[in-house]
Amino acid sequence: PIKYRENLWGAWAFLIGIILAVLVGLFTRNRTHPTVLGVLAILGLVVGYFVSEKEVKTFLLATVSLVIVSFAGLQGMVLDAAIREFEIGAIVSSVLNALLVMFVPATIIVALKTVFAIAKG
Repeated sequence: PIKYRENLWGAWAFLIGIILAVLVGLFTRNRTHPTVLGVLAILGLVVGYFVSEKEVKTFLLATVSLVIVSFAGLQGMVLDAAIREFEIGAIVSSVLNALLVMFVPATIIVALKTVFAIAKG
């Protein structure tokens, strides 16, 4: 129970951020208001701040993978070419963009915390 309470803020920020990113992607189609993107970035910072030291490796591996795949998906948009008739490409692109806005700050915070922990010895 203590462990669970200790990471409660990070878990809620993560859940809210994922839901918000998907909703933003579904309904805005790359016309997202900057305030919403700012909220996603702040949620990413909160998530990154509350990642515990024992979960750093897993978190960094997962988020770096997600960031790379999302960026590659935005650049290639192979899916967009395959399903252009259904206009799903704009939705997928918007969801990936919103996820990037949230996970890049979280990844940076966790990476910086890790570097400082290594420097401390």
